[in-house]
Amino acid sequence: MKQFQFDYKNDESLVESLKKIKQWCQSSVVSNVLFQIYTESLDKEKLQNICDIIKKEMPDALYMGGSTNGNIIMGDKSREPISIVCTVYEYASTRIKVLQYPLDAEKALDVAIDLNKNVRSNPWVKSVMTFTTMRGMSMTEYCEELGMLPKHVVFCGGGVFSRDINDNAAVVFSSEGPISDHAAVFLLTGGDDYYVQALHVTGWKPLGRQLLVSKAKGATLYELDGKPAYETYFKYLDIKNDDDFFFNTLEFPFLYELNGMDILRAPIASGEDGSLTMTADIAENVNARIAYGDPQTILQSVYDAAESFADFIPETFTVFSCAGRRTFWGDDEIGNETEPFQSLAPTSGFYTSGEFLRTGDYVNQHNVTLVVEAQREGDIKGKKVPDVSASKAEFSGKVSMIKRLATFIQAATEELEQANKNLEMMAITDGLTGLYNRTEIQHRISVCAREHSFGAHGRTKTGVSLVMMDIDDFKSVNDNYGHKEGDMVLKGLSKMLLDIVTEYAPDASIGRWGGEEFMVLLPTSDIEQATNIAEMIRVKFNEIEFKLAGRRTISLGVTEMIAGENSDLACMRVDDALYQGKRTGKNKVVQE
Repeated sequence: MKQFQFDYKNDESLVESLKKIKQWCQSSVVSNVLFQIYTESLDKEKLQNICDIIKKEMPDALYMGGSTNGNIIMGDKSREPISIVCTVYEYASTRIKVLQYPLDAEKALDVAIDLNKNVRSNPWVKSVMTFTTMRGMSMTEYCEELGMLPKHVVFCGGGVFSRDINDNAAVVFSSEGPISDHAAVFLLTGGDDYYVQALHVTGWKPLGRQLLVSKAKGATLYELDGKPAYETYFKYLDIKNDDDFFFNTLEFPFLYELNGMDILRAPIASGEDGSLTMTADIAENVNARIAYGDPQTILQSVYDAAESFADFIPETFTVFSCAGRRTFWGDDEIGNETEPFQSLAPTSGFYTSGEFLRTGDYVNQHNVTLVVEAQREGDIKGKKVPDVSASKAEFSGKVSMIKRLATFIQAATEELEQANKNLEMMAITDGLTGLYNRTEIQHRISVCAREHSFGAHGRTKTGVSLVMMDIDDFKSVNDNYGHKEGDMVLKGLSKMLLDIVTEYAPDASIGRWGGEEFMVLLPTSDIEQATNIAEMIRVKFNEIEFKLAGRRTISLGVTEMIAGENSDLACMRVDDALYQGKRTGKNKVVQE
């Protein structure tokens, strides 16, 4: 695999570059030639002219291109508006194919379905790379369908953009379709001697407490913790809703878990209602945190990613980097992110409106993220593993003050969250047994009763049962052996209850009703099933040998709740069943 990277300056220089490529191809073994055209210019006439020149000079070559927020060649941001990358494949087994589809919100799912069919009909495919228009579109269903691609296929790519970050105009084009502002281009690559790896890098780290995305639709985030989403930025970061809102929030995007991985979403605008317009869809009812961007932390993540590719011995890298990262760094320093990859192999790509990467069974749409694909032809046997640029040494052993402060804040936040969780558990659990206390188990019984109150008539059973139990002659344990042994008996019963109920009714709730009385709520067990469980509890408890108290017995009452009845009535009924067992000899199970 050989790659030529150059900027377009004029037609004459383009023709000269193409002649040099042709000359190299004539002296080498070549199977395919691909041109990738990255353009900050939206001048369709100029772009079509470039395509026509390539077709004229190298008619067998394929090409694909898209508009960008900046071009990457030779591991740095190009200073020119149009850049061209030519990849020459040298192995006869390597195959490439370019597809172009019209794309809008209505067609997105159909495009993904057809692409899936196309890939499956070409089993040689190992990689699918896309340049796609996407601004203002929901890509959720599109990504879900792309996740159905064969598991061995790498999928990555980027959303095309424009030089003006506030402009929705963008185009893609290819040797298989026209210059279009509503389309997706796909490059299919594979073959026995073609190898590919891909990963993503964020470098942004979570900061502060979790916030619930309580209301969101598509790319609009309305509420966090039930409050207008903008308030979070104003309250915690003093970021005002003015012309600098986007630039001020870039350092602090939201981070949340999607499909088992951390995803970043950056707000690009705030509405008068306090809603935030995000760079892509954000899921509802997920926990998110504000993330922070620290240059040293980000660069360390980038170098770590580059090092992970070293053993692959790549021949080229294609990079899709969010335009937000370019804005974060500025043009003078953005090359710091791509230089480590360039130190391993020729690196090119563009600054995007969003990034795509398949991880496991999911294709995720990323933001504020660096997606990198490494390609190679041929075996690596006998080849030397390259070293990542030595400039990494600048960061070794250093920890920025921002990172130290963020680590402190995060640790303090986690301790506070854990303390709050502990307090919440203390409020609903019994201190001795660890089971729910009476208030909590009563609450759960009431909730079950309400859930089965609709359509109630007659004595319709609900399939929800209660089991109430009392340790027989428990007072004698305390009187004869002391309260410490009494506590051991209570704990022994509690542990045995948890073991049995977890195995036979994992959806049940167990509570200490008071003293030596316990209650079990079985939300999916009728009275016969509940009676069987109660009998197991009775038998198993009698098998426990306590150090001083020896073997003890329990009496149990069982009842099934009736649709529409007050929960207090069900509790009274099961209590009556229990005490009927007490009055008639103890150590038994009684139904009511």
